[in-house]
Amino acid sequence: QVQLVESGGGLVQAGGSLRLSCAASGRTTNNFDMGWFRQAPGKERVFVAAIVRSGTNTVYADSVKDRFAISRDNAQNTMTLQMNNLEPEDTAVYFCAARAPGGNTYYLRLPSNYNYWGQGTQVTVSS
Repeated sequence: QVQLVESGGGLVQAGGSLRLSCAASGRTTNNFDMGWFRQAPGKERVFVAAIVRSGTNTVYADSVKDRFAISRDNAQNTMTLQMNNLEPEDTAVYFCAARAPGGNTYYLRLPSNYNYWGQGTQVTVSS
């Protein structure tokens, strides 16, 4: 079991930056691939970015590639999402998630492949 807690959300103007953090407790993060997902009001939860347990490979949704950067520190049991040049379309609740490693990177994009989820943190980008 692992417990995940997100932090760092807030209100920012378009073009601004935020840094989200995900702190894990229970099992250490180096046992898991980890990812970020987001859910806007009335919409499905969608993939944002993921990082394999070693940190050597990352995957991004096309909508955030070149603006967001995912990283992890297994020694600190944390994962971060640096979000730059934010757009109003990035407004959503952001969730961190963890999954048992395995399979190719395609599976990192699927919410159904993640076993553990945080409660989410709200990100609001004003125009």
